[in-house]
Amino acid sequence: MTRYSNVPNLTDFDLKLLRVFHAVVQAQGLAPAQQMLGLSLSTISIQLKQLEERLGFTLCERGRKGFALTEEGERIHQSLTPLFDSVAGFRDIVAEVRGNLSGDLHFGVVDALATNQAAPLPKGFKNFTELAPEVHLHVDISSPEDLIQGLVDGRYHCILTPVEPNHDSVDSVPVFKERQQLYCGADHPLFNETDPTRILDALQRTTLTDKSYASLPSIDNPRFTAEGPTVSHMESNALLILSGRYIGYLPQHFADYWVNANLMRILLPDTPSYESQFYLCTSKHHSSRSAEVFRQCMVDVLMKEPSTCS
Repeated sequence: MTRYSNVPNLTDFDLKLLRVFHAVVQAQGLAPAQQMLGLSLSTISIQLKQLEERLGFTLCERGRKGFALTEEGERIHQSLTPLFDSVAGFRDIVAEVRGNLSGDLHFGVVDALATNQAAPLPKGFKNFTELAPEVHLHVDISSPEDLIQGLVDGRYHCILTPVEPNHDSVDSVPVFKERQQLYCGADHPLFNETDPTRILDALQRTTLTDKSYASLPSIDNPRFTAEGPTVSHMESNALLILSGRYIGYLPQHFADYWVNANLMRILLPDTPSYESQFYLCTSKHHSSRSAEVFRQCMVDVLMKEPSTCS
């Protein structure tokens, strides 16, 4: 086993270089990391070289054969997430001791909520930034599966998801419900059908989109014999419905744009729709004063509004 002497003390400059290295690994190369870092290729190369000189070994191979981590580089990269978490946690503690709210706060949410009047997230953001102007807020849109895993892993401080996490390390509170209806696109054979009996009969031979994180509801539990594509975002679900090949469930507030443009219609509008419960979740193990304030700001705006969206 190789032994290294004169292990350097970790400085702010070293942390900066390590974050560059982390971004390069995530992007799988120096060139792909340029946009992520906002740095030129030559600057990234120089900073990687500086880091390797500081550590005393090569982190990655880069050249005509492509990008690849060395064994040492792999071990260093695996240590970076807990290192960055520890540094961020320390800064949060210092800020709390000083009585300040500062540092970074990562919030994850599913897509297609900007038009939901029952979920006034902009008001929550506004209230939080007024209370904690020094906190750097990161907002990420992802699938419910990734949001929950990210909360458990510590990548997110708070998430808003239509799936209640089944994990001991997560605190969740139901905040609002979102109404969804069954839609078809203008090019679908059912678009001009108005007879409910014929529609219900046709549904059993119609391809329905399905969510990757939960089974879609059905009208009186009809069995859809044609297995459709799986989606993790409402945006992708809408695109499939607009293709005219599939039907699927969408929030009414999100689908209204296409309905008004006569590109979609609700199937069986007189049949009761279903409501999806949303949960605001935080981690018991990756918490901070900033995260607690953010959570309360969101609870205040989400639970004071009407519980359903029409």
